[in-house]
Amino acid sequence: MDLYPAVDVRGGRVARVPPGVPDDPLAAARAWAAAGAQWVHFVDLDRAFAEGGGDNRGLARTFLKDSGLRVQVGGGLSDPGTIAEMLDWGAARVVVGAHAGADPALLSRLVADHGTERLAVAIEAREGRVVPRGRTALPAPDLSVAALAKLVAASGIATVVYTDVTRDGGLAGPDLEGARALAATHGLAVIVSGGVASLDDLTRARAAGLAGAVVGRALYDGRFTIQQALACLAV
Repeated sequence: MDLYPAVDVRGGRVARVPPGVPDDPLAAARAWAAAGAQWVHFVDLDRAFAEGGGDNRGLARTFLKDSGLRVQVGGGLSDPGTIAEMLDWGAARVVVGAHAGADPALLSRLVADHGTERLAVAIEAREGRVVPRGRTALPAPDLSVAALAKLVAASGIATVVYTDVTRDGGLAGPDLEGARALAATHGLAVIVSGGVASLDDLTRARAAGLAGAVVGRALYDGRFTIQQALACLAV
């Protein structure tokens, strides 16, 4: 099971870090790489949500080149040009937004252009329904989680990043039951995101047979270290 420390960027800095915690994105990634991490989950909040109005395009390119980690880029990306750009700049994987994931023709185009190994699809959910976040010109899909998972599996893409949006950032534990159901029913490699607060959460995610976990606030708050998380997932 893989660990995905999260770097959410707003205005060129890591967003929502506690006072006194360094907020340089590259410094955070390099420290995690030195501690043994293999992956990092990178999201440009300014692009995804128009949160700060900043332009992080140059930072994203530098981060993809110099972080020292395999970079999974998220943030509701659905524009084929932007997805191609991230991959050309060195992203190991781009997490396609649910708007694109719910459009079989667009998803087929992305798979034809990039293959399946370097693509994942975001499944952001509330009470079993897809509730994609982020700004996009595409209409929000009116789909159940199961229906979107079926479309993803049919495309040949094997990986999804599953988030219960009611838990994201809340340190209340991830929705492992929902993540496990996606993996068991649709044969998908599920990376769970949103709410991881403890090593016990990671232990339970590993026991559920999940492919990975995105961890943000718990790391920045010092609830556990990269080394402790990796040791937990390696058992």
